[in-house]
Amino acid sequence: MIAQPPGTTQKLAEFIATTDADRIPADAYEHAKVAFIDWLAVTMGGKDEPVVMKLLDYTRIMDGNPQATILGHGVKKNVSQAALINGTASHALDYDDTLVSFLGHPSVTLFPSLLALSEWQDKSGRDFLTAYLIGLQAGATIGVCAGLDHYMAGWHATSTLGHLASAAGCAKLLGLEAKQTAYALGIAGTQSSGLKRVFGTMCKPFHAGKSSQAGLMAALLAQNGFTGPEDILEGPQGFFNVLKGAVNEEALGLLGWGWDVVNLSQKYHASCHATHSPLEAAMTIVKENRIALSDISQIKVYSSQLALDAAGRVSPSNGTEGKFSIPYCVANALCTGITGNQAFTDDHVKNPDICALMDKINVILDPEKTALEARVVIKTSNGRKYEGASDILQQIPPLEIKRDRVAKKYADLCSPGLSDEKIQHTSEMIHNLDTIGSMRAFVEKL
Repeated sequence: MIAQPPGTTQKLAEFIATTDADRIPADAYEHAKVAFIDWLAVTMGGKDEPVVMKLLDYTRIMDGNPQATILGHGVKKNVSQAALINGTASHALDYDDTLVSFLGHPSVTLFPSLLALSEWQDKSGRDFLTAYLIGLQAGATIGVCAGLDHYMAGWHATSTLGHLASAAGCAKLLGLEAKQTAYALGIAGTQSSGLKRVFGTMCKPFHAGKSSQAGLMAALLAQNGFTGPEDILEGPQGFFNVLKGAVNEEALGLLGWGWDVVNLSQKYHASCHATHSPLEAAMTIVKENRIALSDISQIKVYSSQLALDAAGRVSPSNGTEGKFSIPYCVANALCTGITGNQAFTDDHVKNPDICALMDKINVILDPEKTALEARVVIKTSNGRKYEGASDILQQIPPLEIKRDRVAKKYADLCSPGLSDEKIQHTSEMIHNLDTIGSMRAFVEKL
């Protein structure tokens, strides 16, 4: 019998199981630290959101072993519950990072499970970061194979790919060998789900927590001999066949050579990433041309179908819906200049000045645009037109600028609960995270 060459799932499993920390470049670890402090910032910012409190209530009913910390609440739950709650909290504000190849938000699916597992089993900081980088790369590679058709079909890739990324990262952290890792991917893959139909509700952040939780469970089950398909991605009626996608040999061939963490795009506005290019373009036009808001007669925003599907709400009725409304985000940015958490309260969405400007905004499908790029045309009362464009996913700043912006974001989101001294101390700990021997001690210091 002729042996068959390894398939996509097996190639990924081999990469996950055999890639050691010393094969990953030092700058990838620095990018991972920035990603982690950004994740901590948005988790602390979202820790008291209603969706998080409801999940905490749920875990009180279910009970469980106190194994891992619920950040910002001073309590421990079992690792599964910690991944679910911290993951949901980190996506509750929709303020977390995005990666083009991942088709969504990777860190909120990886860090929650990896932190819970690292605290419980007392892993080192380097092991924690290595598992994140490998899980992220596995998820990004699957995302390239899944392609835009996967997202456009209605799947929330943060959730579908997040199940697999979390399983990959947890499998690495647990030290699973390749066959066990393939099983973990199979166990996670058969659970992969999440529909974009839920955007604007509590279910969207729940997707992040659930995918992180499911990946953790998959890896723990595989470690204990629980079996699954070894071709969950490429096999008949597998992930690509059912949820859209196809094997991409070029992407698989790059495993271990490039690290997508350098392409992470952190957010500096607390709304869906599809709103960022329009509001950036509009703000730049108004600022550079010194346009008074009272002189604006019309704003046209030309966006892709992807952006409209994600953030095409025209009349948001509350803060959560406002995060998914291009007209609201543009009007709010121009009227107030405030695009952080405080811009997405129920009262702020009803601001009459913002609502009046929203009435002048038309969002138009541009079939030539495929990602999050946007073109904005502003017409003034004297008939003049001003035009500008932005593509937020192609405007990723260098590492040092990222580090500085994320540090400010961390201070802003954590300041309600942490002192300036504590913020500085934890920032320094994260800067040296790859030298920390005990993640359990690290979490206790947090």
